[in-house]
Amino acid sequence: MEFQKLDMCVGKVLEANQIPGSRNLIRMIVDFGTEKRQAVAGLLQWYKPEDLVGNKYAFVLNLQRRRFMSVESQCMILAAEDDKGNVVCLQPEKDIAEGSRIH
Repeated sequence: MEFQKLDMCVGKVLEANQIPGSRNLIRMIVDFGTEKRQAVAGLLQWYKPEDLVGNKYAFVLNLQRRRFMSVESQCMILAAEDDKGNVVCLQPEKDIAEGSRIH
């Protein structure tokens, strides 16, 4: 099944800031326990960067790396969107270690 090919883990956001010159992009440094990666996501409409810091979210690690405004995204945060355009990032319901695998 395709779903099982996705390498998904819980990561903790250590830093988050708006990418200068962008309208909606946030650059995050995410801790996965054994490594840190940079993520770029168009979340500014729904989240302040400082509200993401210190929280744990679900991320996909094995996607092709992409550049947004010359900033490389090395993983992707998982989010849900409803039919009204509201977006929420997916978080574990209880605390669990960074790097925990999502099956």
